[in-house]
Amino acid sequence: MAHIDLGVDETQFPGITGPMRFRPETAKPLNELAEILLRQPHSLSAGERELIAAYVSGLNECKFCCTSHSAFAAAQLDEGMPLVDQVRANLDAAPIPEKLRTLLRIAGAVQDSGRKVTTELVEAARSEGATDIEIHDTVLIAAAFCMFNRYVDGLGTLAPDTPERYEEAARRVIAHGYGVAVADSAPMG
Repeated sequence: MAHIDLGVDETQFPGITGPMRFRPETAKPLNELAEILLRQPHSLSAGERELIAAYVSGLNECKFCCTSHSAFAAAQLDEGMPLVDQVRANLDAAPIPEKLRTLLRIAGAVQDSGRKVTTELVEAARSEGATDIEIHDTVLIAAAFCMFNRYVDGLGTLAPDTPERYEEAARRVIAHGYGVAVADSAPMG
């Protein structure tokens, strides 16, 4: 049970969906940020950007966000959940392009502390072809997901145990985007 009364059935509106229904005026800009960072046209695929979100959420041990964004990434990456699981388990051994690996290292540094992003990490990403916007957006995705993770866990929201619920949410996000799929849609489940 959440730490506060969100005014919804948490089994129907788990994780971030409950707090977003509780405060729709704050949900709107949060969803807009997620939409811009994770879904708008970009040189990194939507799956790669969702993988960054899942990776950071995993480092933060945020079950709801990690499971959600792992499902969202898997649904948009050809290699699916096996790749997401490999990245989360062992970034150095995962079969991903080196550019993405260097960006995930930057994301991991941000998760620990923004000050852990070093010139060496940035130069390593650049040497693999990462652009300034890719580096910028990786840092912002990681920072935003630290906030989202703390929002979800700080309110003690429910994280469902059934993968199917996250897969259904992934289908809604991919089809309709964050604003509709997360805050205004039918219940998760």
